[in-house]
Amino acid sequence: QIMPTTKTDMFLPFIVLALWGAILANLTCLQQTDLKSLIAYSSVSHMGLVVAAIMIQTPWGLSGAMTLMIAHGFTSSALFCLANTTYERTHTRILILTRGFHNILPMATTWWLLTNLMNIAIPPTMNFTSELLIMSALFSWCPTTIILLGLSMLITASYSLHMFLSTQMGPTLLNNQTEPTHSREHLLMTLHIIPLMMISMKPELIM
Repeated sequence: QIMPTTKTDMFLPFIVLALWGAILANLTCLQQTDLKSLIAYSSVSHMGLVVAAIMIQTPWGLSGAMTLMIAHGFTSSALFCLANTTYERTHTRILILTRGFHNILPMATTWWLLTNLMNIAIPPTMNFTSELLIMSALFSWCPTTIILLGLSMLITASYSLHMFLSTQMGPTLLNNQTEPTHSREHLLMTLHIIPLMMISMKPELIM
């Protein structure tokens, strides 16, 4: 513990607000019809976890907060790149109008799946490591926080799967000829995924 317990107890209202804010931001993600708005609100929800982890001032909490900021920086940026790839071909960000891409751009669908799985924080990704550190730190500080944290993670998984299914599955609504994915788009995604994988396998790179 970096700060005395009496000091961190003063931060209790902020920790509760941060976790509750993360849940509300996640619920807002489920209501979004605009793809970029959904990704933006997902960043708000993840930063709620970061604030809560920083407030308890433990080494695990601070390590988890720093790791999550780096991991989400890559993941969120990758999601925005994919959203732009979709927008360049559909000229719309409405989820229901961008569906059916798994038949047209199968490689882009693979990138969408990988990035959404990272956003959900599945092992052995860096996102999983960071959320595990934050969860352990918060649970050690106050076991009750696991309820809010667990609910937040459950809704994160829900909106990530919703985003993937809405943009990739179902019949396509595009009538015009769609351009195939370009090498620059694959390069962009590779430059997002490889650093995440490297840091996941060797956390000493950022510690």
